Amino acid sequence: MQETLNWGLSWPAFGLALAVGYLLGSIPFGIVLTKLSGGTDPRSIGSGNIGATNVLRTGNKKLAALTLLGDMLKGTVAVLVGFYVLGGPKAALVAGLGAFLGHLFPVWIGFRGGKGVATYLGVLIGLAWPAALAFAAIWLSVAKLSKYSSLAALTASVATPLIMWFAMGHRQAALLMALLAALLWIMHRENIARLLSGGEGKIGGKG
Repeated sequence: MQETLNWGLSWPAFGLALAVGYLLGSIPFGIVLTKLSGGTDPRSIGSGNIGATNVLRTGNKKLAALTLLGDMLKGTVAVLVGFYVLGGPKAALVAGLGAFLGHLFPVWIGFRGGKGVATYLGVLIGLAWPAALAFAAIWLSVAKLSKYSSLAALTASVATPLIMWFAMGHRQAALLMALLAALLWIMHRENIARLLSGGEGKIGGKG
C-alpha cells in the first residue's frame, strides 16, 4: 500500500520531488515577463489568466511566445531535475505533477495561476517527447478544423494518455498525464460551457 501511495519513493524523496516541481511550476512567467518589459499585467485584462493566450491580449506577440516557452519549459525542467537529480523515473513523475500543480496554483500570486496547457506539454516533453509530438499534431489538427484553441487542447489532453498507454507502453506516465488532463478539463470548465453554448472565441477572432 505504501508503494502505491508514494509511487515507489520514500516519503522524504516524494515530498522533495513534489516540492521542487511545485516551486518550478509556480514561476508566473506571464507576470514576470510583462513586468520586466513594462507591459500590462495580464491579470488586469481579458480572462485575468497569467498564461500565454491572455498575455497575447496585451498586444505583445513576443511576450506571449516567451510566456508560452517559459510555462512549457518549467514542466520539462521539473521532470528532468526529478529524473537526474532527485531519484530517477518515479521522482520525474512526481516532479511533473508538482510543476503542473504549481502552474495552476502558484504560491507567489495567491494560488491563482494558468489553465495548464503549456505546462502539460512541457511535462510531456520531459517524460516522453514522442507523446509531446502526438499532442502537438492532435492540437494542430483539431485547431485547424474547429478554429477553437480550447477544444484542440482538451481533445489532445485526452488522446495523449491513451496513446501513451496503448501505443507506447508508458503506463505510469500515461496515468499521470490522465490525472493532469482531468485537472486541465476542470480549469477549462468555463471554456467548455462556452463551447457548448456556442460562445467560445475562435482562433483569429476578436475577444
